[in-house]
Amino acid sequence: MSSVPGRADRDRHPPPSESDDSDSRDEEGWSDAEEDEEETQEVISLLDDRVFPDVMSMLTHCKEKHGFDFLGVRQRLQLDFYGCIKLVNFIRQRVHEGLPVTEDITWPAIDQEQYLKPVLDDDAVILALDDLPELAPAGATAAQGGDNAVLVDDLLKRNNDLQEELERVKAQFDSYRVAVSQTLDERWGDADQAEAESAAAAAKAGKGKGVKKEDESQYYWDSYAGVEIHETMLKDTVRTDAYRDFIYNNKHLFAGKTVLDIGCGTGILSMFCAKAGAAKVIAVDASAIITKAQENVFHNGLSSIVTCVHGKIEEVPLPVDEVDIIVSEWMGYCLLFEAMLPSVLYARDKYLRPDGLLVPSHANIWVAPVSDPQYIAENVDFWRDVYGFDMHAMQAGIYDDTRVLSWSLSVPSSATNATATNSPTKPLSFFSSPTNETTVPGAPYPFKLLDLYTTRTADLSFTHPFSLTLSRDIDVLDGFLLWFDIFFSPTRADSATSVPRSASAAEWAALDPQNRVAFTTGPHGVDTHWKQGLLLCKPSKSAASSKADAEAKEGAPTAVLKKDSEIKGDISFAIPEDHARGLSIKLTWNGNKGQTWALK
Repeated sequence: MSSVPGRADRDRHPPPSESDDSDSRDEEGWSDAEEDEEETQEVISLLDDRVFPDVMSMLTHCKEKHGFDFLGVRQRLQLDFYGCIKLVNFIRQRVHEGLPVTEDITWPAIDQEQYLKPVLDDDAVILALDDLPELAPAGATAAQGGDNAVLVDDLLKRNNDLQEELERVKAQFDSYRVAVSQTLDERWGDADQAEAESAAAAAKAGKGKGVKKEDESQYYWDSYAGVEIHETMLKDTVRTDAYRDFIYNNKHLFAGKTVLDIGCGTGILSMFCAKAGAAKVIAVDASAIITKAQENVFHNGLSSIVTCVHGKIEEVPLPVDEVDIIVSEWMGYCLLFEAMLPSVLYARDKYLRPDGLLVPSHANIWVAPVSDPQYIAENVDFWRDVYGFDMHAMQAGIYDDTRVLSWSLSVPSSATNATATNSPTKPLSFFSSPTNETTVPGAPYPFKLLDLYTTRTADLSFTHPFSLTLSRDIDVLDGFLLWFDIFFSPTRADSATSVPRSASAAEWAALDPQNRVAFTTGPHGVDTHWKQGLLLCKPSKSAASSKADAEAKEGAPTAVLKKDSEIKGDISFAIPEDHARGLSIKLTWNGNKGQTWALK
């Protein structure tokens, strides 16, 4: 969160060095220059584009021209310095969004942390807030005017606002109290009771009035406005090469066609399509990166083919009524994080011709068991002894979130040779072989297939069964690993059967290497920026105690889960109520075990 310094901090300069007169004169010169610059700083109007020499003349203009009395609103709401900052940024944000600004602004409307962050960089209005006239005592203005009714209404409204604020503070305190209790309970092994109390407090807090859900979409678009994230994606050669290879290997599909690129980013996929012979490409992106895409298209001489459109595909008008091909890189962590696929499905239903092509066309999601004592020791047990100190409290919530990482298979040298001799078109078969000594002690299971030609938005929240079989003994099931495979089919015909749910990327593409393209984000493939999702399981007290008893009796470790043991259950994907672009992943297995992880 950005903070705004007080005037004392803004005017403070370092003292000159007593040992160097020259440095002192230089510093005085710089100080004078800074003071001159501050004195001549122009003030941009709150409600239009006019510029003024000082803040008071600007506020007079807003009152006379737009009928908005800033000082009157400040007086009515009794705003302090930070309250004025929130008011300024609230007004600028509404003007930026094209929304009306009226004098009936209420305190709850502006009392949000986001309005402490300047909408306008180096906003001269905020820097000059200390120069405004001092507030009159509450109710003084109304008393002078003799308008007691207005004063009473204002007091009642403020009392109501304070009551709502008190309810919110009470709810926050209840959540804080339960959080502290949960930390202590987890330390003493009563995590289940702590979670129950936490859930109850969350439910109680959710019943409060005036709780407004935060829209995550703007943050989502803003996150794609910078260069770094696009550099990461472009340097992901597995991802970018797959799109390029499919488009260039199938130029006959793109020649003379109209293509829609959703979430175009830098415009790389649009330019691939243009080079492949597309007659027209429409590149759409709601992020500010669209301006860079326009420049990239221009500098590569493709402006006559590629048209860039700024906005959400659901809202912006397109220059065509239908398209022949939709291309989009919509995938997120664990495939469905960030919820971009619904936008592609919307465009499919509205713009794609009945015989049109989707690129990519299919995706499936995999789950696999993991057992890695070294990872647990380095990332979970680590907190039990940090340079000799017990930081057990840092473990709170460690099993609640999905961890996005590149999972190491930690293949011993004896198993490396076996992997090398395995068929490159069937890389998953090694996980079920007797020689598998990796941290994935069993074959993965494909629990969900998305045929993008028929998938509906409602299908993206689901529950499906899964079944895993261990290929070796393990001491404990540390968690589950998720990843996905992506398929580019050159034909729409028989889309329901062209990619089986159990198909692996390498095996499917090998059947027609000239036209098909597919890739995996699994730990057995080349690393991608999607990596994998790790779901850490909470330690089972019964399993831990039985293992300890067995070791005590036998004098040696005993496997809790034997080779050929089955892990069967259901896996669910859902969208959290408080995060429209997040994921909630739930697994239940072997009858009595279950856990939910958040991806946010």
